[in-house]
Amino acid sequence: MRQKDDTKSMTSPSNASTASVSNSGASTSMKEDILRFLLKQGTATASAIAHHLEVTPQGIRRHLKNLESSELIEHQTSQEGIGRPNHVYKLSRKGREHFPDQYDQFALSLLDTVADTMGAEHVSKLLKHQWQSKAKEYREKLGDAPLEERMQTLVNLRQAEGYMAEFYPAEDEAKDQVAASLDEAPAFVITEYNCAIAHIAESYPTVCGHELAMFAIALPDCSVERTHWLVNGEHQCGYLVKPKQP
Repeated sequence: MRQKDDTKSMTSPSNASTASVSNSGASTSMKEDILRFLLKQGTATASAIAHHLEVTPQGIRRHLKNLESSELIEHQTSQEGIGRPNHVYKLSRKGREHFPDQYDQFALSLLDTVADTMGAEHVSKLLKHQWQSKAKEYREKLGDAPLEERMQTLVNLRQAEGYMAEFYPAEDEAKDQVAASLDEAPAFVITEYNCAIAHIAESYPTVCGHELAMFAIALPDCSVERTHWLVNGEHQCGYLVKPKQP
């Protein structure tokens, strides 16, 4: 007797479930990619995000709508020439808080308690002691390697502390490339797209000055200048690191 082929009827529930989980995972990954792109760029249109992530603008708008419904992003309308206005997207405060802040809430609560029970001067002493201790730790871990290696080590340390940090060679557009010395020591820029102590910095902005001093101590043969500041409303913190002239 000929047996009935049940192959087609044997599939569905588990396969459908697997496909659903797969689609859900892909959607979550896409949303994370969008958030990270906006964290780095500050603002972007749907077409710019779609181009970066290599998907269609139509496909990206669905994810943007979901992220906006979740209050992780927000948009402003920009009119450029004739035609439909553009929506320019950026992270909301809630969206920024989506990224690591491992020290933030507990440390802020602790500092507030110290301020309430012992006074603001004790908070200042505590913060000073903390950044001096951290500067010493950085200095020991960076050692005396070539500057680029030390920059990589410093960025790795910051990433381990919850910062989305990177570094790259500085570009001095005003420099005369023809006259520049070939053996001139390179300068670098450290960029941090989030702040692992954002709430602390808002309540106790002196910690930002401590971080600048901390980098200077960790890199004693370099000058360190702040170029961007999240507390001032910019979408990143930036530091220019230049070797000191002998």
